[in-house]
Amino acid sequence: MKRLHFSTTQVVMLGFAAAILAGALLLMIPAATAPGEHTDFITALFTATTSICVTGLVVVDTFSHWSLFGQVIVLLLIQLGGFGVITLYSVVIMLMHRRFSLGTHKMIQDYYDLDSVFDLRGFLKRVVVDTLIVEGLGAVAYAFVFVPQFGLRGLWISLFNSVSAFCNAGMDVIGPDSLIPYRDNDAVNAITCALIIASGIGYIVWFDVLDSIKRTRKNGLGVRGFFSRLSPHSRLVIVLTLFLLLSGTLLVFIFEYHNPDTIGTLSLWGKLRASFFQSVTFRTAGFATVPQASLTVPTSITGCVYMFIGGSPVGTAGGVKTVTMFVAVLNSVSFIRSRDETVVFSRRITSEMKNKATAIITVSFGFTMLLYVLMLWICKTDPVAAAYEIFSATGTVGLSQGLTPSLDTAGRFIVIAGMYAGRIGPISMGLFFSTGKSSKNLINFADGNFKLG
Repeated sequence: MKRLHFSTTQVVMLGFAAAILAGALLLMIPAATAPGEHTDFITALFTATTSICVTGLVVVDTFSHWSLFGQVIVLLLIQLGGFGVITLYSVVIMLMHRRFSLGTHKMIQDYYDLDSVFDLRGFLKRVVVDTLIVEGLGAVAYAFVFVPQFGLRGLWISLFNSVSAFCNAGMDVIGPDSLIPYRDNDAVNAITCALIIASGIGYIVWFDVLDSIKRTRKNGLGVRGFFSRLSPHSRLVIVLTLFLLLSGTLLVFIFEYHNPDTIGTLSLWGKLRASFFQSVTFRTAGFATVPQASLTVPTSITGCVYMFIGGSPVGTAGGVKTVTMFVAVLNSVSFIRSRDETVVFSRRITSEMKNKATAIITVSFGFTMLLYVLMLWICKTDPVAAAYEIFSATGTVGLSQGLTPSLDTAGRFIVIAGMYAGRIGPISMGLFFSTGKSSKNLINFADGNFKLG
């Protein structure tokens, strides 16, 4: 009997699909639904997809539709989606004290885009342990706010919010208005932003920063010494993250300054705080402190751009990733300036990286626009709200202007496809049926004189 061999892409796609189906079946258990509520298969499938794909778009309120058992299932699915099926599979192998096969070793490297020199066991152990520690610390911090307000139920709310924020899921069990009631609460804003940003920069950068802090403190070096000890990748991610957060804050502040339905009536500090939170959540989080349906059109379009970019590589964030977009933009700038090489922090960006960035952006944008057109054609809804919903789905962000709950079955399947593709990566879907073998031209063709521009 011929043994089937799956590529990393195929394993990831099939693994996530199987996890989504299993999650949907669990959510259809009567005990998972609150008394007086009914869960059909489409609702369960949508909720399982948005949980495992750590998106946050919902068709029913998480806090009221699901029982405590159902909410536990949702939280476990979010945690599974944050880690990824490859990570959990690898952890199970480690707990069984078994060695990684060469195929598993290669699969983990491909999934995290790691170099062969990485200590995979140490890396995976650190991903799981450090994630649980940070989520635990986040839950403790939240508890100082939620326990006095909700009593013992506040402990569950704190844990759920912490895991959801760190995994960039954006779901909560507080109420129907996300974090809007806590718009003026500095603690909730700070804790949520810290969890989102920490996971959004990616595990490699996160670990590099922590290690650099330890080395800097040990050797008594200053801020300059800390930054110089980071890898070029970490430095680039930090600079890009700061740029996107600050530029997003500025744009939201400008576009919403006089909007009475969002930040127009707030104090200057309130405006800045809400603008910064919106900039953070645009990147992939899904929580909201202002009504998303009340955002101006310029802010909504800006949000679509930031949702498309997303967070940074090797983390829980969605989007095409910050470094991918930067490489594509920098390559264009280098071409315009007639430069032979593209260099960042004294490191050359290879042609393979440029080609990969171009492919990711092209396929992702093309797939997103396809879903957007289908949404307009089938659901005949507001163009801005539809764009916001689709970019939120494919960017696994979870922000919504209220369109998702009103969608019919066809519309919900469009959003499901967007969330699934966004978590897997649209380019991975294109490679799903690839044999993994590269093909070479048997004939050397002459250069084509095709006209561009």
